[in-house]
Amino acid sequence: MPAANEQLAEVERLIEPSVEAMGFRLVRLRFMGGQARPTLQVMAERLDDREMNVDDCADLSRAISALLDVEDPIAGAYLLEVSSPGIDRPLVRPDDFLRFAGYQARIEACRLIDGRRRFVGRLLGLRDGRVQIALADAADDEGEYEIPIEDVERAKLVLTDELIQATLKKRKH
Repeated sequence: MPAANEQLAEVERLIEPSVEAMGFRLVRLRFMGGQARPTLQVMAERLDDREMNVDDCADLSRAISALLDVEDPIAGAYLLEVSSPGIDRPLVRPDDFLRFAGYQARIEACRLIDGRRRFVGRLLGLRDGRVQIALADAADDEGEYEIPIEDVERAKLVLTDELIQATLKKRKH
């Protein structure tokens, strides 16, 4: 896995300046599909927070493909997939935990924190390198937790009526 992480870091270094110059921010890069049919997934969103469309993804795909063809940081054949993060988006960068504070999130830690690895509740933000979340799973699981950002294995927004309404409201503007 370290080799894949090194490749992803190199891809990010190569494409991020161009992606940003085109008016987008990288959300996540990852390899999927295993060795038989590897896919490089590039997830991006618009810097102006408007909704991504198919043309945006196609434009990004062409630009990224050209950069990767020239620099060739990935050995062997692979598929390139460019997509938007969607409504129930992953939370990857520290800024994501601040931007989406107030919404429901699901966080999985890579180690036990206060006896648990999975946290579902209202995202409170990020302070001093710790993701803050208020749980309300059941009567015995209520309370606020702080998860060191380096211990977050996976995190994403939970699809709720509140999140859908906020997204629809943003689309109107």
